[in-house]
This record gives sequence, C-alpha cells and structure tokens, in this order.
Amino acid sequence: MSAAALAPAAAPARSRTILALALAAGLLVPAPARAQAGYVPSAENLAAREWYQDAKYGMFIHWGVWSVLQDAEWVMNNRGITAAEFEQLPPLFDPKRFDARQWVATAKASGMRYITLVTKHHDGIALWDSKVSDWNVVKRTPFGRDIVRELAEECRRQGIKLFLYYSQLDWHHPDYFPRGQTGATAGRPMAGDWPRYLDYMDAHLTELLTGFGPIGGIWLDGLWDKPTADWRLDRTYALIHRLQPSALIIPNNHEPPRPGEDVQTFEKDLPGANSAGFNTTTIGALPLETAQTMNDSWGFRLHDRAWKSSRQLVRELAGAAGRGANYLLNVGPRPDGTFPDTVVATLAQVGRWLDVNGASIYGTRPGPLTPRPWGVTTQKGDTVFVHLLEGTDRVVALPALTRRVARAYLLDGGAAVTVANTAESVTLTLPRRDAATPDQVVALILAR
Repeated sequence: MSAAALAPAAAPARSRTILALALAAGLLVPAPARAQAGYVPSAENLAAREWYQDAKYGMFIHWGVWSVLQDAEWVMNNRGITAAEFEQLPPLFDPKRFDARQWVATAKASGMRYITLVTKHHDGIALWDSKVSDWNVVKRTPFGRDIVRELAEECRRQGIKLFLYYSQLDWHHPDYFPRGQTGATAGRPMAGDWPRYLDYMDAHLTELLTGFGPIGGIWLDGLWDKPTADWRLDRTYALIHRLQPSALIIPNNHEPPRPGEDVQTFEKDLPGANSAGFNTTTIGALPLETAQTMNDSWGFRLHDRAWKSSRQLVRELAGAAGRGANYLLNVGPRPDGTFPDTVVATLAQVGRWLDVNGASIYGTRPGPLTPRPWGVTTQKGDTVFVHLLEGTDRVVALPALTRRVARAYLLDGGAAVTVANTAESVTLTLPRRDAATPDQVVALILAR
C-alpha cells in the first residue's frame, strides 16, 4: 500500500533524482495504455464480479517479517534500512501463535465474506514456500511454515474466499532497476535487468495461481512507484486470466481502470474522493472497492493509537455500499501472529450490527438516490434501504422515487414507518430515532 507517512509524491529527493536521470537516459518508457488490449471477460470472470459485488465486506491482512520491528510495513523504507540489514530480520520471525483458523473465524464473526492476504509486500519476502527464490518465510525464518497455504486451506474449510495481494514494487530484488520513487536507501547496486525482474514477478504470480487452488483474485500494488515504466501489464494480466479465468485483477494504481482490470479500488477513500491525496477521482464502469485501515497504519505499529470506532467503520461500510463499493477493512496482526485485542473487539461490534442490518448491505447495489447529507441508499430487488447516517430528525424528506413506496419499516426491530408519497417527495416519519445508532436503516418496499 501507499504509506500515509510516505506517499509516492513525498519520496526522498535522491529517489526522485534517480527517476529523472532514468527518464532522461531513455531507460523508462511511457506505460502502455493498452494494458491487456482486447480483453473480454470470461463468463467465469463476470460471475465472479457479481459474487464480489454481492459480498461487499472483506478483511485485508498486512503481516510479514517486518512486523517484528512493530513499525508498520513501510519500516524498511522509512527508517532507511538497507536490503542487507533487512536480511537480519527473518531469523527473528517466529510467530508461534499464528492460527489461520482463528484469523478466518474472526473475519466471519465480523460478517466478512472474503480475505485479501498480503503475500509479498514491498520488501520482497514471500509468505509462501516459493521455488522461484529462497527469499521467503519457509526457507529464511525459524517459523518455516507456508502461511499462504495454511490460510488458503482454512478459508476453504470455513467457506471464505481468499484473494492474494502481490507487490509489484520490490525494495530487495537487485533487478528492480531503474529504481522508482521509493526504496532509494536500500543499498542495492545501481544496475539491474528490468525484464528479468518482470519474469521473476510473473513466476511468483504463476505459483500463487497454480499452487493454492481457486482464489478470488490478485490484488496488485506498486505500479505508482514507477508510473512511466513498461510494466508489461498486457502479459501479466493475460497470465492471470489464463491461469484462473475467474480470478479478479484488482490493481491499486490510483488511476482510472485499464483494459484487463476487473475491479477499481480506492485506497483510504470512498470512490470519487481523494482525501488521501493520491487517488483518482474518476470512477470507471468496473466493480468498486474501498480499502481502509482500522487505525492509521496497514501493518502493526505499536505506537499507532488512532483506532477507529465500530461506529466509524459501520458508517464507512454503509457509505461504500451506497456508492456501489465493497469495503475491504485492514487488520495488522502483531509479530506473534495474533490480532490486537482492540481489533477483535471492534470487529465483533461491526459483526453484531450486520447480524441485524446485513440485508441492507449484502447483495445490494447503489440505491436510486445519490449520497445525501443524511446518508445513502442501497437497493435489492423491490426494496430500497435508506441509511440514515447523519441527523436526529424523526421526519425525513427524500426526493420522489420513480415508483411509489408501498410501505416502510425499520430494519432493526421491524417497527412501521409512516410514508407520505407526493410527486416531488417521499416523507418518512420514524417511530423513533436513536442517535447512538451508527446507521439507522429504513426499508422501503416499492409498489409493483
């Protein structure tokens, strides 16, 4: 992910200088706009997109060797740790309390329908037993276990779909050259074979797509580090779609969608917003996703105390659904492999809200009204769900819908809501308005 503390635009001056010199020397060429030219989604892929849009809520997991430093996933770059120095960390990684069963059970208890696991972050070390390189946790750590395999098997047992994150950016691999906007302090030689690195990346992806059974998709990150490089996206995208036609390609490019991509994701922003400072405000025609943290960091950071409340998370989940987007909520496990206690407690609270109000989220699409000051709408069939996120008024006036509202009720408890239909508006009079509720949902049944 792009670090909040060090977004690509704030890269070290030396890194920017290297990028400028590479451009001047003609070592980088504009990224091919064609991506996977002529891509036509398969029937399996289109069905997977529908499933994905119905699922609505997933767990992102950022965890790796870097967690032993307890300063999040960008610690190598942010602290100026060289690749040689970073290689001293794997012998310290021995998370004996890692339990894939507990990870998946926690996700399910929160109402999540899928998990996206970081399999390789920007430091380059793989969380599976890769045969492409020994730079992986099985061969380099005393832990010696294939984390991807254990989670994949547990997801299948518990009925959770698994997506796999893969960093295109690599601060450790010598062939990731010319250097991008980050990783300038990694101490690697100023030479390398870029096509060979891309072959290495595709070999990694081949292992992920052939070694762990059916997966939901590949979540790619890091193209923004070298935005003008030839990433050979057409070849990589074609490889993914060929090996698993139903697997969705979800690129965190911060740009409008390219051909061959299946989902458009927004990092720490709802679709169309750019409060994070690096997202595109262009919304394409693909399924949408918002990826968000539970505090400020993606990976575990001991001193990150900015925890979001369950109220905040429920409201953002509803806000994403009202914009037609999935909500991918991140967890950063501790170095020992356990989730922080605050995470477990907060996720359970979100799960309890979904136990009552999940019908207004799962399987829905954006409602007939665009986001308003009071909240958003979602819809499933003849039912429109009004998510009241702001205000305490018991009388709420909505713009008129294309069909008359036959009846309305509170989703929590089923109490009737009085409805007045006119040519210009629909007025709802609620029996009660609970200001403590993060999202009071009114179900509107449309006349046939």
